[in-house]
This record gives sequence, structure tokens and C-alpha cells, in this order.
Amino acid sequence: MANSTARITALGSYVPERILTNYDLEKMVDTNDEWIVKRTGIKERRIAHQDEFTSDIGYKSVLNLMERYDKTVEDVDLIIVCTLTPDFKTPSVASNLQAKLGVKNTGAMDLNAACAGFTYGLHVANGLITAGLNKKILVVGAETLSKITDYTDRTTCVLFGDGAGAVLVEYDEQQPSFISSHLGSEGESGKSLYCTNLSKRMYNEELTDSGYIVQNGREVYKWAVKTVPKGIQSVLNNTSINLDGIDWFVPHSANLRMLESICEKSNFPIERTLYSLVEYGNTSSATIPLSLDIGVKNGKLNNGDKVLLYGFGGGLAHAGLLIKWTL
Repeated sequence: MANSTARITALGSYVPERILTNYDLEKMVDTNDEWIVKRTGIKERRIAHQDEFTSDIGYKSVLNLMERYDKTVEDVDLIIVCTLTPDFKTPSVASNLQAKLGVKNTGAMDLNAACAGFTYGLHVANGLITAGLNKKILVVGAETLSKITDYTDRTTCVLFGDGAGAVLVEYDEQQPSFISSHLGSEGESGKSLYCTNLSKRMYNEELTDSGYIVQNGREVYKWAVKTVPKGIQSVLNNTSINLDGIDWFVPHSANLRMLESICEKSNFPIERTLYSLVEYGNTSSATIPLSLDIGVKNGKLNNGDKVLLYGFGGGLAHAGLLIKWTL
């Protein structure tokens, strides 16, 4: 990675009001709280209202950011929304967000790397600012996964929830946040986690055309536990920092058992890992900013901390970033 001139300067989050607990799910499908917690670590998740969409909760996460850090976004020159659940096929969530925020002179685009979306979005923002093409970028990870979740399928409905997180990335050559990165994808395994759209086939194989998320949990678990530890090492190989120098690991909050396996294989303590799944479930591109916000609110993240972010999921895409916490 070229010497960065980009700094993360603010953070915000929002989750819908409605809480869906494991006990609520017991009334909907053949499952129970003990089974869910034992296999996933999830206790509850947030669910958007019927008329509440990704742009709505993304907007509220930006309002939260502005209020907490006394920031304005009217001079933002690019909005990147990381999501796999856009309100519309077009216009983009980013364009809707631009309108809601009233930002007049900005670019706007959506980025879909599923559960790796937020780390991809940060990577792009850092690259554009470091290249001198932008000065102030709003990166939002927002999902309303409940709208594409089959609540008759007990293998997936216990996992997913809705939420949003936002960060500002600004030009700052004195205190840059970004240290190292690693990106990857295993598209040939994409059928392990998908949601159909225009095409109902993948690599000449018929897909379940339900319009809902379809996941082979066992295959995704195996892939993540194999891929993420290698990716972590690739991130560190570009630096003089080793795992002992990492203060916090913030992976995509997919499943606590998966995170425990990744930490064990990486020889990194789960106690220094931040995750948002217990209260919010798997919120795809929103899990990492929600986890960071939990770390801030609980007083765990401190200025100067070395933080390793790692997103992974649908695609099967993955992206790791080593950053210096500068808020």
C-alpha cells in the first residue's frame, strides 16, 4: 500500500427499534435459544419496519456521526454506500443518501462486496484520497437483511439482522489511519452464499430462486476459517508489525463459533476481538462499523490503537485492513 494520506475522523451508527429475540424465533420456527446461542452466539437482532429501508437507516447512522463528532457532510465529495440490500436496483442507495443529506456537490455510488463491503469501501476511500482524487469521503455500511431473509428457514433466519454504520474519511497527511491491506475473492464458490436476481443460474447450475438469502453454512464456515487467517498474515506481511502488535481484531460478525475458530487458528486472543453479533446478529456490511462503535462506547478503543479489520462473506469476497485508530 502506498503511503496513505487518509484519516478516519468520525464514526456513527444506527439500528432499528424493533428487537427480534431468540425467544421470538422459537414461536416462528423449530428452534430454541439454547440451540442458537450454542451454535452462533447470537441472542437478538434488530428488524427494520416494513416501510424502513437501507437508505433510511444509513441516513440515521450519518446523523448520529454528525451529532457525536460535531461534523458536517455538506462538503463531502464522494458518498460510498456498502450494501447488498439497496432500496432500488436504481437509483443507488448513495444517491438517495445524498438527497436525504442535502449534499449538493458530491459523487455517489454503491459498492456490493456483501459482508466484506465495509472493508472494501474503506480501501476504496483510502485509495481515492491518497491518489489526490478526493478530500472527504463518507463510507456507509448499511443493510436491511430482514427483507431478504426466509423466516421459515431456521438455518438462516436465526442469523441475520438490520443495521448501519458510517465513517468519515478525510485527507490528512500528518495522521493517516491506513497502514496495510489485503483483498481477495473465491468467486467459484459463490453458490455457497447467494440471493438470486436477474439470473437464476450460476456457472450453469440451477439456483434456488426464492429471492431470499440461501447459504451453505458448513461450506462458508470452512472457507472463512481457512481463508481469513491467511489473509491476516498477508496484511501483516506488508508491515513490520506482528500479531502481538495488534490491539484489536474486528472481523465481520458472522458467527461467534466461526470467530473463535479464526482466532484460534491465527493465535489471536478472542478477548481482544470486537464483535456486534450478540445484540445485532449478522448485519453483513454493517457488522464491522457496529463493532467499532461498541468498542468506542465501551471504552475499549483508544487513540493510537492498531486495529485489524477483516470482512468476509458473499462472493466469496474478503478484505483485510490494518488501521491506526485516530478518533
